[in-house]
Amino acid sequence: MASVKLVNIVKVYGKDEVVHGISADIPHNEFLVLVGPSGCGKSTTLRMIAGLETIDGGHIEIGGRVVNDVPPKDRDIAMVFQNYALYPHMSVYENMAFGLKLRKLPKAEIKQRVAEAASILGISELMQRRPKALSGGQRQRVAMGRAIVRKPQVFLFDEPLSNLDAKLRVQMRTEIKKLHQKVQTTIIYVTHDQVEAMTLADRIVVLNHGIIEQIGDPMTLYEEPVNKFVAGFIGSPAMNIIPGTIEGDGEGLAFRIDEKIRLAIPPQRGNRYAALRNQKALLGIRPEHIVDQASAAGAHQAGFEARVNVVEPMGSDTLVFFDLAHSELTARFPPHAKAAPGQMVPFSFNMDMIHIIDPKTERVI
Repeated sequence: MASVKLVNIVKVYGKDEVVHGISADIPHNEFLVLVGPSGCGKSTTLRMIAGLETIDGGHIEIGGRVVNDVPPKDRDIAMVFQNYALYPHMSVYENMAFGLKLRKLPKAEIKQRVAEAASILGISELMQRRPKALSGGQRQRVAMGRAIVRKPQVFLFDEPLSNLDAKLRVQMRTEIKKLHQKVQTTIIYVTHDQVEAMTLADRIVVLNHGIIEQIGDPMTLYEEPVNKFVAGFIGSPAMNIIPGTIEGDGEGLAFRIDEKIRLAIPPQRGNRYAALRNQKALLGIRPEHIVDQASAAGAHQAGFEARVNVVEPMGSDTLVFFDLAHSELTARFPPHAKAAPGQMVPFSFNMDMIHIIDPKTERVI
């Protein structure tokens, strides 16, 4: 059981620096998720923690010990990969026990550890099967069981659910969350799926082009993104980003989208946005804060009409896509909302929930 500390970690391939001096403190028993688009450096960072990639700058500590030059087998970590990497000629029991046999543990202890891990993962009845007789979810459980039996200080997961279908991914997310509650070990988990990150993490590290954009708990990242990238990446559907201008007069500030649409900014935010008065800006608003005017609630609503392009019933709600000043936006309506393609609909923005972004720095004001 151990904490992990990354201090100014750098990774260079040839002339290209792909991880740019990132730092993070991961306390014992935290479930930390590294998330970001393809090529952002998340898997490379995980592999440096595992010892599968060399470190070109900075250092990594596991349990207070610097491990830059420590071989992977001596770091006391266990890694679960995207591909399950099970031995096809071995049974489930043999796959899970193999690493313990290499460490020459007593047979009785091996049997006990495998039985405990199988019970945690609900695969006790599969012990004599071979991988070809297992479903994708069962294979992933075996791969996780092989890691659990080692009782490592840290678990590393590298996109372990990407090969599963959508329904099974949801089920396995729950299983991994339960696993963390039972084994109470530090977990560092890599994914490109921000929904996976939101549902699993105690804290999320958002990576982009090898730098950390923001670290925080899921709701902080969702409600208080620090910049345009985090605002657009976290959340599904993504936050709407609309270009416009901050206007000011004696009655306060407003966000001008075009000649017809001017949205009053709540008075309590006047000082916050005063520096952008009469300047270009971006307005960010999540789909759930754009509703039909009949459903609008809250002190500061701003209404307008727009023509609906597409309607997507989701069961629990309905996504409505429409154009506003050359931007396609997404609104989240109640499940039986009366909106149809081609129809003019009165929309309402909850202006208490907007984010104003400086287009020069892309920082949220």
